[in-house]
Amino acid sequence: MIDIHSHILPGVDDGAQTIEESIQMAEAAVKDGITHIVATPHHNNGAFNNYKNNIKIQVAELNRTFQERGINLQVLPGQETRVFGEMIEGLRVNEVLPINDDTNYVFVEFPSSSVPRYASQLFFDMQVAGYQPVIVHPERNKAIIENPDLLYSFVKKGTYAQLTAASVCGKFGKKVKKFSEQLIEANLVHLVATDAHNTTSRGFCLSEAYSEIRKNYGLDLVYLLSENAEDLIAGRVLQAEPPHHINKKKKVLGLF
Repeated sequence: MIDIHSHILPGVDDGAQTIEESIQMAEAAVKDGITHIVATPHHNNGAFNNYKNNIKIQVAELNRTFQERGINLQVLPGQETRVFGEMIEGLRVNEVLPINDDTNYVFVEFPSSSVPRYASQLFFDMQVAGYQPVIVHPERNKAIIENPDLLYSFVKKGTYAQLTAASVCGKFGKKVKKFSEQLIEANLVHLVATDAHNTTSRGFCLSEAYSEIRKNYGLDLVYLLSENAEDLIAGRVLQAEPPHHINKKKKVLGLF
């Protein structure tokens, strides 16, 4: 399996703090069946800044360490960037790092409780400039939970979204699990990843998430999601079914 979102780089954000913790995370990832993992440290979120070239250097160092330890896990460069109005300029000056460096996919994180009004125009401008925004963990965003049409409007215009495996498995609570299911049913998410930060409270459950999705929605969707992860790191176009609106009445009954 390919995990496209993780905080496995040591000492750069709220993920692994030491190389020993990175090694523990790598061993847990391999045990879960993961062969490739994208390191996506936080950037520009008010607490952490991790720039493109630094990430690439640290990823190369981590790959060397894993190789020396005989850990069969390949780390790829990425970045989880908090949305900001000058993202295109950030890409131009090598501040912002697309997934796997040479693709056009860019992970975008919203503040936990809001979606900036300028996001729609920013995403349009990014697409015109040749980049493809991917919204990470929308199921945990308060504004999107309260108004799923925010996400629908982005997806309808060609933006992709990534669901957290732990949300599917219920590790963020019943409400987030239920909303995750509604997003899946409405074709509003296209990728699943762990967003792992450690091996305890925020660990790896990608195989469990895929099993849950297979049980509820069938093997075809598991194939689509896992193939999208492969296509993402290769820079290929992702598969996406036409999105639907989430029924407001169903949302209220299911969540609140």
